[in-house]
Formats: sequence, C-alpha cells, structure tokens
Amino acid sequence: MIFTLFFNTAIFQGIVLGAIILKSPLFKSNANKYLAYAIFTLSLLIANLVFEIIDVYNGIPFLLFLDDIEWAFIFPVFIFMFIIHQVNHPIRHSKKIRWLFVPFLYSAITNIFYDCDDVAHIFKIPNVLKIFIQTLKDFDFFIILLFIPFMAVYTFSFIKFSKDKQEKKWITFLWSLVFTLLLSWITAILIALFFEYDLSFCMRILALFAAFLIHFTAYYGVFKFRLAGNKKGIEELLNKSVAFFSEELTENVILKKETETTNLDLFTKENPYFKKLEILCEEHQIYKDSNLNREKVAEQLGISAGYVSQLINVITGDNFANFINNYRVEAVKKMILDSDFENYSLFAIGLESGFTSKTTFHTAFKKATGMTPSSFRTTNK
Repeated sequence: MIFTLFFNTAIFQGIVLGAIILKSPLFKSNANKYLAYAIFTLSLLIANLVFEIIDVYNGIPFLLFLDDIEWAFIFPVFIFMFIIHQVNHPIRHSKKIRWLFVPFLYSAITNIFYDCDDVAHIFKIPNVLKIFIQTLKDFDFFIILLFIPFMAVYTFSFIKFSKDKQEKKWITFLWSLVFTLLLSWITAILIALFFEYDLSFCMRILALFAAFLIHFTAYYGVFKFRLAGNKKGIEELLNKSVAFFSEELTENVILKKETETTNLDLFTKENPYFKKLEILCEEHQIYKDSNLNREKVAEQLGISAGYVSQLINVITGDNFANFINNYRVEAVKKMILDSDFENYSLFAIGLESGFTSKTTFHTAFKKATGMTPSSFRTTNK
C-alpha cells in the first residue's frame, strides 16, 4: 500500500513536471522538450508497475499493450536527444538519428499486433503471420541487451562537447543515473531468468530509484540548472553589444564633488549628481546589480544615501526602488524585442536585468508597462 501511494505520487509529479516543461515559456527549448518526453516515459514505466500491483490489466486487458511495449527502447533515446540539443552538437540536425527510434517502433508494432485480438481480427492476420510476429516479439529482450549498453556509450560520447563545466557535471550525473537504472533493470531480468528469482520486490526498488530520478530532474535539472544556463547565455549575448566598464568613471564625466545642499532650486534634471546617476544607469548599467541599494549609489556619487533619495524623490516624483526598477524594465523590454533572446525564458531575462524574484519582476513590469512580461512578448512577436 505504501509503495503504491508513493509510486502514484511519483507518477503524478512526473506528468505535471513534464507538462510544465512543455507548456511554460520559462523552460522553452528543444533540449527541455526531449527531457519532458523522457520524464513522461519514466512515469509510464512506473505506472506499469502500479497497474500490475493493483491488478488493472486483468480487469482491462486492452491496456496490456502498455505493459508489453518495451518503453525502455524509447527512454534512453529521449535522454540522448536531450543531451545532444543541450550541448548544441551538429548531429541534432541529422536525419540519421531517427534510426534510434526503430527498436521502439519494432517493439510497439509486434506487441500491438500480437496481444490485441481486435487488431488481429480487423487486419485478418493469418496464424502463420501471428507465429512470425511472436518470433519477432521474442527477440525484444535480446535487442535490449545490445541496445541499452550501446545507447549508454553512444550518449556519453557527446557529453564532452559541453563547453560549460557546470552543465557537463550535471549532464554526466543525469547520464549515470539513467543508465544505472536501465542496466540494473537488465541485470535483474537476467538474474531472474537464470536463477528463477521473483522480480516483484526488485522491480519496486528500481521504481523507487526511478521516482528519485524524477525528483532529481525536477530540482537540479530544471528549476536550478536551467535558469543558470539561461543566465549565462544572456550574458554572452549582451557582451556582444554592450561594453561593460569595470574602471571608475573617466575624468570627462566625473564632476568634482560639490557641497550637498537642500536648496530645492538645484533639484532639477540638470543637477550634476543626478546627471552622474543617469550615466551610471544608462552607460554602466549599475541596475543589473541585484544587491544595489542607496548606500552603494551614494558611494559612487560621493554623496550621502539620504541625498540620493532626496534627488530622486524631488526630480522624478518616485522613490529609489521604483527609479532603479524602471531601468530594469527597459532592459527587459529591449531584450524581449531582440530576436537573439527569443529562446530565453522571461524570468532569466528578468534576473539578468537585476530583479531578484519573479514577483518583484512581474509587479514592476506591469506597473511600468500596464501588461505582464509574457503579454508584452506575445504582443511584440
């Protein structure tokens, strides 16, 4: 009962996670699309075990094809497709990789025609052909014995093309989990065949491992690593068009420090400190610092934090936080309108622009533009 409850939770989580990855613009990429397919397949493998435990197949024989089809043929292929897209290897555009789907199609066709009497009756399959299909079906496991190890080695050979150490480390760990699971499954079946061992408990342990794999993928592979990857990609694109200056402001834009004054006549856009603040935001993009505060700005301007607030409040009629967030919103809008950033998630773009949370990002953007970031992107496609 406990096993069933846990497996049902894992299945539900896998389906929801896969749907989120496919539908949410936050994870939009070809690599993540195949990752979602892999998670769906893994959920289906766990579902097969649950169906056997609660004896669903006896009550609904038509569902037997779900159990007979070797989903283990397609699962490693989706992992392979995910990795070659993630590392951007040219082979991802090759039509030859379609041959990797042949074992799954072979298994699906032979099992559906053999196990489903309705299909056999509709197509009027003669007994001789049914015997031939049965012979082909018997080769399933022998193909798996060759196919899974081949996919393990072949997939691993592409991980080295990753140019990012963090990405390579995560993909390698994912690869090790996936093929440890599949090779353990093959080993368990071989032991059962040679020593007539009951596989039920062993299959439940492997299903627990599969459930852990879903949890791992959910946290590290999607919600943690994906955003990090997006952030780096955005930084690389920005570096092509924007020069970042680490040195202090040059003498021709730095004005000598003047005595602070509260004379309201000096609080105009011509105020030298306000001009310096605009230069810091527009040319040096200090707003991208997610930890930016009045004290940091005051230090760069050579005035007090209180004077910074007074400048902004009187000249713009807004507070410091909104003043900085408006620059961040403009940066986000510029990236959304740039086709180079169309494959990056909105949240990752927001993080790169200096926002620290999704809530703050959406609130500031809607306040400045009257629409959400996703609506703005859709409107301007």
